[in-house]
Amino acid sequence: MFKKLIFSQLLALVFLCANTNLNAQDDSKSYVMLESIMLTPDYTKLAVLGENMRKHNAKYHKDGPYKAAVYNISTGPNTGKIVWMMGPVTYTHLDSRPSAGGHDEDWRDNVMPYIKKINTSEYWRMDTKISNMDMMDGDNAKYPLIFVRYGEINEDAGYAIEPFFTMVGNTVKAMEGDNPWGLYYNEFRQGNLGRHVASVSFYKNWTEFDDDSISFMDTFNKTIGKDKWQSFLDMGDNLFTNSWDEIWSYNAHMSGK
Repeated sequence: MFKKLIFSQLLALVFLCANTNLNAQDDSKSYVMLESIMLTPDYTKLAVLGENMRKHNAKYHKDGPYKAAVYNISTGPNTGKIVWMMGPVTYTHLDSRPSAGGHDEDWRDNVMPYIKKINTSEYWRMDTKISNMDMMDGDNAKYPLIFVRYGEINEDAGYAIEPFFTMVGNTVKAMEGDNPWGLYYNEFRQGNLGRHVASVSFYKNWTEFDDDSISFMDTFNKTIGKDKWQSFLDMGDNLFTNSWDEIWSYNAHMSGK
């Protein structure tokens, strides 16, 4: 699993160069998009925050497009923060998102007093052609650990994106067993934050990180061709100017489950 982790996360990133590319990719309203808000909690009030957010999500974000999930960030530069995630949604859904009936007041009075900072609020759209998510059924508890790699892309290397990720997608889908992972583009520019794209792999437990029986490289050599491996690595080196990893742990309690 470790070999699979390193290669699938290192290589499964793609850059959304412009909003026009997004519109061309998904002309219908059947796309998969998530709203993600990163929050810094008041660490002295975690118990109160946990209970209040649980009640809020259970009442206003139980299911459908407004279903919420909460994750604790366990590694990386944002360790200790939480991610509140809603969806999958479309932009049309956002016009009818929960706001009335006490929703906004409950968030304002019972959640925000225990939040020190809102770090980011973002919308991430999945590349459904490259992603390998068919085995996922929406139950976050089945894969409570997720490995997120954020990437900052070198725009000058854009010519290599399509051939590079065609090989990545074909390889991951050819690997033995269930290997769920998704590729998400940030819908809006983030300035110097560099959060252009995120790839996500899903794990049932920590033990899976010790399993190195599945090799991305071996599958690549069988599926794409051994003679293309080095050029594939070189393309990857040219695409990324920066990247960093985070492991998130699903918080069922705060999610209202």
